[in-house]
Amino acid sequence: MTQERLVFVHGSGSFGAAAWPTQHALASSYDCLFLRRHGFEAGADPLPTNFVEDQRIVIDALGDGGHLVTHSQGAISAMMAAVDRPDLVRSLVLVEPACLSLTADLPATAAHRALVSPLYDRRDSLSDEAFLQEFVRLVFSTDARQPATSEARRAARRMRLQSPPWEAPLDIVPGVPTLIVTGGWEPLYEEIADYLVVTGAQHVVAPGGHRPQDTPEGDTLLRDFISAHAIPVD
Repeated sequence: MTQERLVFVHGSGSFGAAAWPTQHALASSYDCLFLRRHGFEAGADPLPTNFVEDQRIVIDALGDGGHLVTHSQGAISAMMAAVDRPDLVRSLVLVEPACLSLTADLPATAAHRALVSPLYDRRDSLSDEAFLQEFVRLVFSTDARQPATSEARRAARRMRLQSPPWEAPLDIVPGVPTLIVTGGWEPLYEEIADYLVVTGAQHVVAPGGHRPQDTPEGDTLLRDFISAHAIPVD
């Protein structure tokens, strides 16, 4: 029997299978694909964000249809794919979705943009390392470690090249079963989740900060949701 397709779409940090360490075991039950978005190739020069290319990557990965599991900025291309091809998406899991273009006028999103926009405005005058340091300080209120390897330096450059998520051409996904998992640590993500609940999504808070999928509770939530929307086996 052919296994159902399960496509994982990473955020702006780790990519491919490295972004989903707790979900590797799902490969025993599903045909799992751990994507690399546009510009996220190990050892290759990073590229600027291309939302349309990311959407194409996700649609191609779905094949004849499957489930999407996303984290942070990965939710953008997955939602774009689901809007364009809802027939291919059996379920959609958005973990801490950075869908700021949907909530641009709401308080937490507006405050986040006011805080971070000046950094994007002057990023061309900053080194990759300086941009990374300031971004982490502003968003996570902590200090980033200085890149010590060539891959870490590429990661810092990749971060500087990413478009702010509020520029994404997003719309509401029609009729696709959707679960949002947030960590309950940041009002921005709770605001986005509340907005999507009004459109028909389900929202659950789990421990784990920005990565609740790494906790047993978060992992169980996404596994149960996917299983509930899997094709019944005769």
